[in-house]
Amino acid sequence: MTDQAVAGRRLAKQDNRLSDEMFITSLVAGAAVALFLLASILVPNFFQFQNVVNLVTNNWAVISLGVGVTFLLVSGNFDLSVGGIVALSGVLAVWFAQATDGANALSSGWGMPTWLAMVCALIGAMSIGAVNAAFVVALRVPSIIVTLGTMMLARGIAQVVTQGSQRNTNLPADFGTLGNMTMFGTSIKLPVVLMATLIFVAVFVERKTVFGRLTYLIGANPVASRLSGVDNARHVVKLYLFSAVMAGVVGILLASEFKSGFSNRGTLMEFDALVISLLGGVAIAGGFGSVIGMFFGAIILATVTSAATGLVLSPDWQFTLKAIAVFIAIMAQTWALARRHAG
Repeated sequence: MTDQAVAGRRLAKQDNRLSDEMFITSLVAGAAVALFLLASILVPNFFQFQNVVNLVTNNWAVISLGVGVTFLLVSGNFDLSVGGIVALSGVLAVWFAQATDGANALSSGWGMPTWLAMVCALIGAMSIGAVNAAFVVALRVPSIIVTLGTMMLARGIAQVVTQGSQRNTNLPADFGTLGNMTMFGTSIKLPVVLMATLIFVAVFVERKTVFGRLTYLIGANPVASRLSGVDNARHVVKLYLFSAVMAGVVGILLASEFKSGFSNRGTLMEFDALVISLLGGVAIAGGFGSVIGMFFGAIILATVTSAATGLVLSPDWQFTLKAIAVFIAIMAQTWALARRHAG
């Protein structure tokens, strides 16, 4: 057999292999299953169908945030403001919807109809996304610094509006409808269905649209994308607005579910959203990763947290386990890709 034929067979064999992205996603999915089985051995009554369902339904908020964070990470940018936006949008929705004749400052609001209050709260969330985009795109400030600052800004405004407490009285009767609506005659709530729909749409956009391909191109090589005629700035602006809208929707739905605007709601959600993206194989430098991987990363994090609770570990140990899981995931992904390319 000639050298050219041998080389041709090698190329054909490589083309038939999974892409690096699918390879890492498969590893993450396998790790999630293995971790669940390990937890089932260590934790009594862990191996139950309802527990599997709870791992997803109880984490709908973080998974929804993870979609926007994943797209931004793939583009080479961070968004640590989402937790603050969750708090701000929920507080604004409640404040705008509260009647004007409350007995005190925390029970008095703007008296808007529920739908209008939620729309205005969503606009407030988008304004934080616009600030992120302005500083990152126009002023070229590193995204990790900008979004950390806007996270504190959003949460600070929420603290001011609630006077460091919460607003939970004098609300319209229909304010709690969206957050507590069940679907299809089951106990599954609307936010969980919206999360599932969001994941399907995000996967389609990621894999089948020009927008998704441009996101990967900008993250992998921003200079090449710019030279190819791509408007990098406009694309990143859209991603920041999308992430802010997702965080705003999550905050509004949580406020509706609990019928309250709480300034500390969403605390550390920004870090959980970042963690599940990294666990799912999203490259912190951009250009690599997937929403499906992020979803399995969320299952890994949820399994670790749930197992730690079942083993009666303190919250301090839960944070430690999260950190260890992230370090192991990053090292394992790097090692697996290196071995794959060496082979």
